[in-house]
Amino acid sequence: MATDLGPDPDSNPPAGVHSLWRLRGYLKPHRVALTIMLLTSLAGVGLTIAIPLVTKAIIDGPITNRDLGAVLPLGLLALGLGVLEAALIFWRRWVQSNAVLGVETAMRHDLYERLQELPMGFHSRWQSGQLLSRATTDLSGIRRFFGFGMLFLLINIVQVIVVTIVLLNMYWPLGLVVGAAAVPIVALSMRFEKRYVVISRQVQDEQGDLATHAEEGAVGIRVIKSFGRGEHVSLQYEEAADKLRDTSMVKVRLAAKFWTFLEIIPNLAVAVVLLLGSIGVGRGSLTPGELVAFITLLLSLVWPVSSLGVILAMAQEAMTSAARILEIFDTEPSIVGGTEVIAEPRGHLRFEHVDFAFPDAPDELVLRDVSLDLAPGETVALVGATGSGKTVLTSLVPRLYDVTAGRVTLDGVDVRELDLQHLRSLVATAFEEPTLFSMSARENVTLGRSDASDADIDEALDIAQAGFVRDLPWGLDTRIGEQGMALSGGQRQRLALARAVLARPKVLVLDDTLSALDVHTEKLVEDALQSVLGSTTGLVVAHRASTVLLADRVALLQDGTITHVGDHRVLLADVPAYRELLAADAELSELSDLSGLDEAVTA
Repeated sequence: MATDLGPDPDSNPPAGVHSLWRLRGYLKPHRVALTIMLLTSLAGVGLTIAIPLVTKAIIDGPITNRDLGAVLPLGLLALGLGVLEAALIFWRRWVQSNAVLGVETAMRHDLYERLQELPMGFHSRWQSGQLLSRATTDLSGIRRFFGFGMLFLLINIVQVIVVTIVLLNMYWPLGLVVGAAAVPIVALSMRFEKRYVVISRQVQDEQGDLATHAEEGAVGIRVIKSFGRGEHVSLQYEEAADKLRDTSMVKVRLAAKFWTFLEIIPNLAVAVVLLLGSIGVGRGSLTPGELVAFITLLLSLVWPVSSLGVILAMAQEAMTSAARILEIFDTEPSIVGGTEVIAEPRGHLRFEHVDFAFPDAPDELVLRDVSLDLAPGETVALVGATGSGKTVLTSLVPRLYDVTAGRVTLDGVDVRELDLQHLRSLVATAFEEPTLFSMSARENVTLGRSDASDADIDEALDIAQAGFVRDLPWGLDTRIGEQGMALSGGQRQRLALARAVLARPKVLVLDDTLSALDVHTEKLVEDALQSVLGSTTGLVVAHRASTVLLADRVALLQDGTITHVGDHRVLLADVPAYRELLAADAELSELSDLSGLDEAVTA
């Protein structure tokens, strides 16, 4: 990732520094804009103080002395200062919006890029709703703080300090009143900050859980409807929503108490100043102009003080959001590409004494001592019972997972040493459960090869028997909807197969890709695939006996290890476990006729 997310190596931030410190790298490209924002804001504070002082000069000077001629220039000065303040505010907001949107765009890009870098093990552990919440709600919270809270937290503090000093110099008894009002505000703010950060994190986590429920309800709508479980799923969603509402109400009550307190203190201070100031004017200790200026300046502090609650709440939410996002950035990818590139790839694939265990269960081997050699252009069918590890084995080729022990090589090079992008351009996989995206059929098919010509696309569609897309309302340009739910299971599988074929890989992995096809369509696809598999190395997960005939050899996977490798007919005759796996297939009789082994199969 290009952006520096952590503290500089040679800096020493204070202990306990919050997560926003670690995101400051995103602000570095916008230092000029930030400087302009800061300077214009400070100039605005100066003008806020200057205008009441000009008002004081008008009241105590020309008005008191009845010198109407001097009122006009001072009035024009006050007007000019007001116009200048408005212009500075416009300029600051224009610069600010560009800088903040740039920060959000960079963060969103890097977050999505990191999600693409993280391995399948990470995505299998995280709920998609939690990731979605971080990519939307949390980023928006950080943007709001960078665009508003961070600047005004600094400016408001500066304004309060400077105005208080001016008030003390103007009339110190009333200045002490203003200073005394700040003490309970600071104390309460510190207490509020500690409690608010806890409840903010809880709300944001529950928002992620609610997003997960919503997404699962949308993606799984077929299953929900087919089982008539709409009411049950709705109840789960409502329970999560009620839980979020209850937690949010606790957060709102906490904020309401704090903000109400912040509203009361400035108003009480104004009332006390007005009372004591009137007494001071009556005694001659204070001029009318000074009293007006004093109250005007004091009123200018109402917004900075009353907004403190909003800004602190925003800061806490932004810090919580930053911490949640940094949980993703701090997760180091366990699968990192190498630097090797195969100049002239042939597709020679080997599994050498491979062991594999999922990271969450390192002591439970899913694969153990797997060795298999696929010569360039050879097709091997992988046969095994459900749960024997076939899908995991195929996932090791494009490095969706990495081996625990042993190695997988492509043309003699360990796949862990190959550049990831290069490796995955050499290997294409069609999964049993295909994933299609909410884009056109053409974009889905060309996902692995964006420069494919129309002729290449047509050829891939014909091989996969996916010509049905030409009959869609807008042909290949028809959007097929999220997850391809507008298509049948067999249609989705055929589109995914066309996508894999179009990539023209050196190694083609078919993970039971034909399982949803009818017998007639499957036969057509298998006949067309013969030409493809003749020029590429194929690893085919087979559950149907007919699919086995696509392969030159068959590997039997039992309990996580390959026990037999050989010709289909030989294994059918000599290996009882292999016969049992295929015996349930309705086509076994046809295959046994071909092999002349009817008696062996029915024995």
